[in-house]
Amino acid sequence: MFKRDALNWLNEWKDRENRKPLVIRGARQVGKTSLVKEFGKQFDTFLSFNLEMTEDLALFQKEIPVRELYDTLLIVRHRTKRTGTTLLFIDEIQNSLTAIKMLRYFYEEFPEVHVIAAGSLLETMLNRQVSFPVGRVEYMALRPCTFDEFLGAMGETALQEMVRNLAVPEILHSKVLSLFNKYVLVGGMPQAVADYARHQDLVALDAIYQSLLAGYIDDVEKYQSSEAGRNVLRFLITNGWGYAAERVTFERFGNSNYRSREIGEAFRTLQKTMLLELAYPTTDVKLPLRADLRKRPKLLWLDTGLVNYAAGVQSEVLGKEDINDAWRGKIAEHVIGQELIGQSYVFLEKRYFWVKEAKNSQAEVDFLYKHRQLGLVPIEVKSGTNAHLKSLQAFMQAAACPIALRFWSKSRTVDTISLEGGRTYQLHSLPYYYAGQVERYLSRLENVN
Repeated sequence: MFKRDALNWLNEWKDRENRKPLVIRGARQVGKTSLVKEFGKQFDTFLSFNLEMTEDLALFQKEIPVRELYDTLLIVRHRTKRTGTTLLFIDEIQNSLTAIKMLRYFYEEFPEVHVIAAGSLLETMLNRQVSFPVGRVEYMALRPCTFDEFLGAMGETALQEMVRNLAVPEILHSKVLSLFNKYVLVGGMPQAVADYARHQDLVALDAIYQSLLAGYIDDVEKYQSSEAGRNVLRFLITNGWGYAAERVTFERFGNSNYRSREIGEAFRTLQKTMLLELAYPTTDVKLPLRADLRKRPKLLWLDTGLVNYAAGVQSEVLGKEDINDAWRGKIAEHVIGQELIGQSYVFLEKRYFWVKEAKNSQAEVDFLYKHRQLGLVPIEVKSGTNAHLKSLQAFMQAAACPIALRFWSKSRTVDTISLEGGRTYQLHSLPYYYAGQVERYLSRLENVN
């Protein structure tokens, strides 16, 4: 397995003084189990149980003291008494209500044991009105691989370090951009990334994408109790990819006969599974941001590689020097959204975009990024001259933010842009491959007026 950046986050959790049992959320096949197994190598004792296995599930069906349970688990795994550090991993925990309840007691009565739980279908617990112990667990969101991780998997560790340090020299710009374009095609699903790193064969990935899509469709049976509801979910998973990075209308979505209530419920269900995210617009120009739920949201799927395959646009993206020229710029916007999402391990953190929908004035900024020092930073994904950024100008005219970001295929530039009334702001145009480094980049900016 190639190294996932999430290992750094897990190490911070491991050393936390008031550590709680960790619940890892994420769609199927984003690498939750592989990540924890890799993490477990640094512990003196690593106990792993998969509650989809009948034998493992039986161990967690009785409510017994956690220390007694732990001794039993050691015996089952042929381990001696605990010495040193211990990690207990309970995979597919949604299959045992008792196991979920016991997370509380590990926190309160046996905190020296590190406990991680995971499950691809945790949201099905909501249908049974069961929740995780409030205040006794913490959450981590795991998503597909970022471009940073893609570089590591490809063995491009020197370039990976340059990207992290925002220090790619001009002479290597084309090489790194070419690798980013490959990442756009492959996507970030770990199995696809690992296979491509070994064989460099895009066509061979089709079987992986098809298997992933088939698995998501099979899971529909667990998401909905009614056949009507399952049919809507199948429709979205089969037909919704072609609307990636677009603002969508629920009523008769995808030229279907489904009504707004049915499509909305299905979208919200898939959002809980982390297969997609509905990014809602806001008219706010400063924090706090408030989503306008009356306006059409933007559809972001979990992975751009899957979008390319399922929407049938691989051939259009392949060979494009500037991905903004492919599919009306939607692939470029989608992969930047994926990179922004991938920077955070916070569960249920939302993305926003800005709109102005006055009668004679329409404007839309692709993303808004919340920075602890600079405040609300607008992000556009667009090539061309600064004169073409009319929506960004509209936002900056109304906002107090001193800088704006634009992602494109060219090298980094910084321009001072004038606004009406004499105020100015800095437009930082960055190559696509820095999208996963936004937090680092913004934190380095100093003396911005």
